[in-house]
Amino acid sequence: MQRIKFAMRCLDQSTRIVISGTYCTGKTSLSLALSLATGIPTTHAPTMREILPKVFPGTSLKACSYAQLLRLGMERFEKRMHAEAGLSEGFISDGCPLQEWLYGSTRLLTGAYPDENHWTMLWKKLKNYRQYRDFELLLAGFEKMAKTYTLNHYDLFFHLPVEFPFVLDGHRPTSERFRKVSEDRLLVCYAELKIIPIFLTGNLQDRIDQALDHLKIHPIIPSSQAINIATDLKKVNFDQIQLEQST
Repeated sequence: MQRIKFAMRCLDQSTRIVISGTYCTGKTSLSLALSLATGIPTTHAPTMREILPKVFPGTSLKACSYAQLLRLGMERFEKRMHAEAGLSEGFISDGCPLQEWLYGSTRLLTGAYPDENHWTMLWKKLKNYRQYRDFELLLAGFEKMAKTYTLNHYDLFFHLPVEFPFVLDGHRPTSERFRKVSEDRLLVCYAELKIIPIFLTGNLQDRIDQALDHLKIHPIIPSSQAINIATDLKKVNFDQIQLEQST
């Protein structure tokens, strides 16, 4: 029987919370701050920026083949499962396997970089038809695994919508079009899986206040203090990661 996720109004020790959303919507910042404010441990899957140099040294993300992109997504999924398996008393997850599947599948539709458009994607598909076809088949299998794991391993979904423009930094492999399409597809995915997420909107302070109110948790430290610490942690532990090695 298919499980149905619903908007919970209370929290027990084993609740598994997801901070969900598409690329660059503030998931890491909120998961860190909410963890500090509540004392609930948080878990983060390594980004493709971290995985790429170890798995395909000297290769840029943009130059990765379809098979290499799928490998990166699977590596990230595996590391996420291992991290969450060690947290039996509940946790706050920075994203979930839906993101791993979504990022890969949306790249087939939009590309990821600002200089990619409908025509460049059509040319890539025709030029690499066999790779594209094989990737679609493999991605379909990955989609089933990601959705099954998501349904069986999480209890509560906080969704962060796209509310502010993406700031191009020359490192992140995405574009505004990519974010918009992936956001729309994620909302469709929620409906398909009968997941009812709680939308958190506004700035980081607004979002953490809304989350704490929904969870009915009194913060162990002031939320503003949690945000300041989380901001510093993100700068040191996440923002310093380079996309790829120079060649």
